Amino acid sequence: MNLRVAAVQYKLEDIGAFAEFAEQVTHYIRNASEYGAKFVLFPEFMTTQLLSIGDELGKPLSIDRLSSFTEDYLKLFTALAAEYGMHIIGGTHVIEDGKGKRRNVAHLFYPDGRVETQAKLHMTPTEKEEWDMAPGESLNVFDTEFGTIAMLTCYDIEFPEIVRMARAKGADIIFCPSCTDDRHGFYRVRYCCHARAVENQVYIVTTGTVGSLRKVDFMRANYGQAAVISPNDIPFPPAGIMAEGVINDDMLVVADLNVELLADVRAAGSVTTWRDRRTDLYPDWES
Repeated sequence: MNLRVAAVQYKLEDIGAFAEFAEQVTHYIRNASEYGAKFVLFPEFMTTQLLSIGDELGKPLSIDRLSSFTEDYLKLFTALAAEYGMHIIGGTHVIEDGKGKRRNVAHLFYPDGRVETQAKLHMTPTEKEEWDMAPGESLNVFDTEFGTIAMLTCYDIEFPEIVRMARAKGADIIFCPSCTDDRHGFYRVRYCCHARAVENQVYIVTTGTVGSLRKVDFMRANYGQAAVISPNDIPFPPAGIMAEGVINDDMLVVADLNVELLADVRAAGSVTTWRDRRTDLYPDWES
């Protein structure tokens, strides 16, 4: 069975009201629905666009104000997932967790109204030092009617251990929302996505922000591209790229995934990296 996925190269630009954010998000979802996508991925930190709305003096909002949009964010994506019958990974949104911690959290919206979350597990220096964010404390995987997935955000994909744990817990597709401001950061994430797909014989769906928020600190530059990445073996494209966007363009990328092919290559591929891992030397996960 093929599963059609879409990844959004979300264009950040200054806005004046939440309604403008909702209109832009709805446009991408409607577009993805026209292609028959069952999963749609938005990028990391997409909701920082809301900071550009500004306060009563016209000054941009600070990062501590972003969580004030959480209720509207949840209502918007919950309604769109139900209306279009999709699973939506709503990028990441910054929340205050009730324990005095600020976290960067990926949200999975099911068509039936359920919402699941995965906090980013590894913090970049900017997240820690400038935005006072705390890392997540556990790794989750999520069962859907199309299989088991995981959500690992940007920097997370650069740590092989956490992706191996996600595969050990049953994930076949890793959704990786990202936000990078230059080519160095972009290629770190992109190359690591390919490495993790080879190591674990999984699909990786990734995307990043494009455009610019002129009013918002640390969001003035973005360098992004969406891609759907496979293992490098005969049933898949030789370069492991099932689809990719045009760098820094406002667009949608779509591809069909066949999870059964993953089982085939794990059992009898040209190489069987998942089967051949040495759990006697480096255990990947213990329940």
